[in-house]
Amino acid sequence: MGTKIYVGNLDYGMSSADLEQLLSEHGEVRSAQVVSDRETGRSRGFGFVEMSSEEEAQSAINALNGAEHNGRTLTVNEAKPRTGGGGGGGRRPRRDY
Repeated sequence: MGTKIYVGNLDYGMSSADLEQLLSEHGEVRSAQVVSDRETGRSRGFGFVEMSSEEEAQSAINALNGAEHNGRTLTVNEAKPRTGGGGGGGRRPRRDY
């Protein structure tokens, strides 16, 4: 278990500071970021929070997963490492030889 957690189904008006405040009730927050759309700048409705310890991260997950916040039911769990390359369609470069 790591110290980074995923928080989903956020209110679209929620800022990174709001997310940090919400999670700080469960321990020390090292960083909090609401993910926004690159083109529009609008929140994508989820974010990531890094807690200072695994115990604090687990406490936040236990307390907030399934809890209601601003009329929305939160999804809170351990953040999964990114997989894939983020584009390119999985094609290999063309080789002419």
